[in-house]
Amino acid sequence: QQQQQQQSQQQDRYERLEQCLEEVIENVRQTSIMVSDFQPQGQNNLNQKVNSIVGNLQEIDRCKAAFKDVTVPVSVLEYIDQGTNPQLYTKDLMQRALHKNEEVKGKIEVYRSLHDQLSTDLEAAFPGILSALPQPESDK
Repeated sequence: QQQQQQQSQQQDRYERLEQCLEEVIENVRQTSIMVSDFQPQGQNNLNQKVNSIVGNLQEIDRCKAAFKDVTVPVSVLEYIDQGTNPQLYTKDLMQRALHKNEEVKGKIEVYRSLHDQLSTDLEAAFPGILSALPQPESDK
């Protein structure tokens, strides 16, 4: 019950912020249209839109306290700055991790092969020496 309430509160804070951001974006869009085709008789409407933007930004500022526990990696912000959809960030991150994992697996196989070859050559050159050397721990 309590956990559901916490999840609901977290969802509400995100929805509230999202709504505020959408309002800012819409007001800025409308303001840019008004400014691009400015007519002196539209000054009052332009002033109202600018005041709406200021109000929206103040509301976003009030929301920030609810997000003190949220951290956004710098790489996500860089991703957004590059004009890439931030929803693809996790997918790309997982693909890079998978690629790196395959790369590391390949290196492990090469080192195992090198170890086996060196062991074979060492045993051929110095019979019985491997039993005197400490054996590496085997991994799973």
